[in-house]
Amino acid sequence: MSFTVVIPARYGSTRFPGKPLADIQGKPMIQHVVDRAHEAGASKVIVATDDARIQEVARSFATVCMTASTHQSGTERIAEVLEKEHISGDSIVVNVQGDEPFIPAQNIQQVASNLAVAKQCEMATLSTPISNTEDVLNPNVVKVLVNTHNEAIYFSRAAIPFERNRMMANPSDADPTLYFRHIGIYAYRANYVQRYVSYAPSALEHIESLEQLRALWYGDKIHCDVAKAPPPVGVDTPDDLARLLKG
Repeated sequence: MSFTVVIPARYGSTRFPGKPLADIQGKPMIQHVVDRAHEAGASKVIVATDDARIQEVARSFATVCMTASTHQSGTERIAEVLEKEHISGDSIVVNVQGDEPFIPAQNIQQVASNLAVAKQCEMATLSTPISNTEDVLNPNVVKVLVNTHNEAIYFSRAAIPFERNRMMANPSDADPTLYFRHIGIYAYRANYVQRYVSYAPSALEHIESLEQLRALWYGDKIHCDVAKAPPPVGVDTPDDLARLLKG
């Protein structure tokens, strides 16, 4: 199976400026992400950025596509990349964020393979079981519900499903085994990306601040499977990175 990995990489970050270029064991963070994409078996790896500093570093180990700085979402940036790089419409494209240096290659390959098999779906993504009540109630942990066909029903920052008998009395009594956290990796066919960015933004994505709800709003299907490999801890600040490298 052939697939392309596109890695959006922004220099600006309020909590961690220049994060894609942060040094990890002698290599910039973005290079580790590129390495994981190659390990997954990607036929092509493209770094998408609007910053000349990232371009200068990444051009030595990946194809770099310079994109506009006006995009409102990572998917819009990827749409520009696919057009500039002449990626065919039936190609499978995996969106891997440029600040995920520890993402398991197995998960990149899994989401691409799932989309190849799930012909009825326009997108594919992954989830992982939630193990504690704090994450169930944390709005920064996005929850996902799926149906019997492994298709996403809804994504939310709220606790879904809502356990009426338990949580009406005390939300902290939620049973974490009922919940799954969404992992922000996506696969789509190239021609669907162009269709997606042609949609007007939906009310739901603004309410929840979750871009993937646009697809569900317009009736498109998102395949969602449990990740085969444990997802990495996020790197949001320099302290996060220091703790991961130390431990």
